[in-house]
Amino acid sequence: MEQYKDHSYIDTLYEIVPELKNAEPGKLHSEKLPKLKNIVVLGETRYPGTFSWEDVINGSESISEESLDMRMEELAPGDVINMQYTSGTTGFPKGVMLTHSNLVNNGLNVAECMKLTEVDRLCIPVPFFHCFGCSLGTMASVSVGATMVPIVEFNPRVVLQTVEAEKCTGLHGVPTMFIAQLNLDDFDQYDLRSLRTGIMAGSTCPIEVMKSVVNKMGISEITITYGQTESSPGITMTRTDDPIELRVSSVGRALPKVEVKIVDPVTGEEVQRGKQGELCSRGYHVMKGYYNNPEATEHAIDGEGWLHTGDLAVMDERGYCKITGRLKDMIIRGGENIYPREIEEFLYQHPAIVDVQVLGVPDQKYGEEVAAWIILKAGETLTEKELIEYCKGKISFHKIPRYIQFTDAYPMTASGKIQKYKLRQQTLDLLSERTK
Repeated sequence: MEQYKDHSYIDTLYEIVPELKNAEPGKLHSEKLPKLKNIVVLGETRYPGTFSWEDVINGSESISEESLDMRMEELAPGDVINMQYTSGTTGFPKGVMLTHSNLVNNGLNVAECMKLTEVDRLCIPVPFFHCFGCSLGTMASVSVGATMVPIVEFNPRVVLQTVEAEKCTGLHGVPTMFIAQLNLDDFDQYDLRSLRTGIMAGSTCPIEVMKSVVNKMGISEITITYGQTESSPGITMTRTDDPIELRVSSVGRALPKVEVKIVDPVTGEEVQRGKQGELCSRGYHVMKGYYNNPEATEHAIDGEGWLHTGDLAVMDERGYCKITGRLKDMIIRGGENIYPREIEEFLYQHPAIVDVQVLGVPDQKYGEEVAAWIILKAGETLTEKELIEYCKGKISFHKIPRYIQFTDAYPMTASGKIQKYKLRQQTLDLLSERTK
């Protein structure tokens, strides 16, 4: 596309590939990007060196049926068709190579778990360049012929207006999106009775938020999908007919034809049901690998084809999983293992808090200390001292945040995920300022 908000992608393109301005479309010779030949612009304006979308459509007339058949015969289900980049919530993004088989099957399985059909109208406010929008949104819809109602740029009020106007039956979103919608001052003015299903995913879904989506928005068959870019992205999912208790407390069970196990992060051995460990998955949905990064691929996928997610989880006797934290996010304070998820779930229950993120920061005495970044509901006030008093006697002393910071917003990826590593750096910067 030509631009998004006030950013011109065309200008960026010419800056990266200056040779494009003098190139013939389809015959680019770039010193930095020697393999790049074709650039298609989704717009009516024609730019030097590029094709328009109309050119692509018209070009189909020059392709014979024989050429098309030959090209189709060259393709295989295991060929890479899409390069998705990891979200960058823990560091620099990596290119994930996804195949036809990865994406088509994941979209279909997800649609089946949502009971999505051709009569559904799915509102998709998550971006299409991300696995959530691409696979759980567009591919799920295409697989059953459902209507797609995309929102180009997320705005909580526009989403609710669109759901009402288009009589959408489904709604996708990451937790922060649903939180923003639920906290609109005119939320009660929107007619959301058409909503039935949808997916909350992309990051850990707070139980209190999930309950509000069911009870206040009326999305009685809302589902939770858990996964990551490396798994196309769905691994587990709740079903529309699961009891509400399961849908608010777990991320569901394995998708069809997907294997899931919980292993000891140190030994790699599978643990007993009810014991915490790293969630691993194997099946059609696992990526082909990271682009030009065999070392990272080998670290993520073991010799038996199991994808190691880096997420800590517990699986019950029925196969339902609960995500308890990230291996990288685990805080070790004075030898005690602390999982941010547990503290976040507790703090979400405070009536003045709309969102909270907990993380660990270095500490000379204990190794690490707990820090909490909090967003308050509109019109609410809360002090650091009041929050600490709220915690006393309700959670263990060592889990009470040592550092509390109030904020209006979190650093986010373009797909709406919170970047905890940036929050950690901001915490360190603030602590450094205090000690000067």
